[in-house]
Amino acid sequence: MSAYSSNNQPTLVTLQAHILEQQTRFPEATGTLSWILSALSISTKIIANHVRRARLDDVLGNVGNENVQGEQQQKLDVIANEVLLRTLGKREGVAVVASEENEEPVMLRQVGEGKYCVLFDPLDGSSNLDVCGGVGTIFSILRYDNPAHSENGWLQAGAKQVAAGYVLYGSSTILMMSIGLGVDMFVLDPAIGAFVRVAEQLKIPHSNKSYSLNEGNRLTFPAGYNKYLDWAQAHGYSSRYVGAMVADVHRILLKGGVFMYPPTQKAPKGKLRLMYEANPMAMLIEQAGGKAMATPQQRILDIVPTAIHQRVPVILGSPNEVDHVLAHLSE
Repeated sequence: MSAYSSNNQPTLVTLQAHILEQQTRFPEATGTLSWILSALSISTKIIANHVRRARLDDVLGNVGNENVQGEQQQKLDVIANEVLLRTLGKREGVAVVASEENEEPVMLRQVGEGKYCVLFDPLDGSSNLDVCGGVGTIFSILRYDNPAHSENGWLQAGAKQVAAGYVLYGSSTILMMSIGLGVDMFVLDPAIGAFVRVAEQLKIPHSNKSYSLNEGNRLTFPAGYNKYLDWAQAHGYSSRYVGAMVADVHRILLKGGVFMYPPTQKAPKGKLRLMYEANPMAMLIEQAGGKAMATPQQRILDIVPTAIHQRVPVILGSPNEVDHVLAHLSE
């Protein structure tokens, strides 16, 4: 949890102070990554404000277009995407940005000039906006400073991520982040306009009788998932599913359990995108002591992508609960 001062009052540590604190652990650090994380922080504050005013401003509903995923774009999808692209585009350390909403990555600077590739889902779960449900932003950061990289140099395994995180826009605005040194949690304090650290080195519970997945697709799940669900329901498990990956994974990270998005007849390779949904969430879960798998034999972070919008099955959460799922898939 957060550190305390000598008079037993919580020490106020903002996200910016936390980033600078972490930077001191790396003598070779230039501050470039810190600037990128700062840009993400600014972007999500702007998006949070739009979400709070969703019923007051004309930002609800779809825009009549489909994104590259074949999904109807919501007005706030477009706004959030533009906010992130514009804010990150001003950071010289960003060579490439890639978004769920864009068909191709955007090359901002030539290889060697920029150091990082930033990938993001600007507004996960945006269909929940009309009913005031939880939505979020997911981000992943990869190094992109090797002159030997090809023009597809952003196609790197998730294990190479240098930072990942998400922001949940709910009853409060929460940012969860890892730079490979554990997982830390921040809450946006609107009184001072800053994210404040509220917990450090979060650890996911080893077990919790809870699972999260869309059981509406159960008839087309592979047999092993249905065997698991039969077993879980026979052993007193509860189902918790919001329909926004950020909200569902946030609960799992804090309370324990397992989140799944299996292959289905409609999405035989899975629905979630590897590079800007599965990879960043897998990094956070593993940094908190959990497990993140695509199949019983395939760790998510070991998958080398072949396409920016590649999809993958997802099983992640408490290590004991993930193992229960994998055991039924392996039967």
